[in-house]
Amino acid sequence: MSINDIELCNPIQIHEEIVQKAKEDLLDDEYIRLTADFFKVLGDPTRIKIIQILFKNELCVCDLSAVMGMNQPAISQQLKILKQVNIVKYRRDGKNVYYSIYDEHIRQLLDLILSPENNSIIPGRYR
Repeated sequence: MSINDIELCNPIQIHEEIVQKAKEDLLDDEYIRLTADFFKVLGDPTRIKIIQILFKNELCVCDLSAVMGMNQPAISQQLKILKQVNIVKYRRDGKNVYYSIYDEHIRQLLDLILSPENNSIIPGRYR
């Protein structure tokens, strides 16, 4: 794509009221950074698989390791990252730690992204 393929305003005319309203509606920089961090975490296929598995089941690291065919330290590292952005939560039961999706809001967002019925959300996804 060249610069000539990009649509630009011609002539340039700034609509001050619209610009001011758009600036007022912007979220604060910290919230935007946290949101970007959340979506960066979803950029890893292993984490997407873990999320998909936890979508319907609460599992311990041993079980996740067996399902994923990965060692426990590798799974634990991915879970740590998912916990940091509140995608997953955990609970202890004796010596076992069980993981699940953090809450219903996260579940709804991930359902929107991961559901095959919503295939128009992911560019290039087969229909």
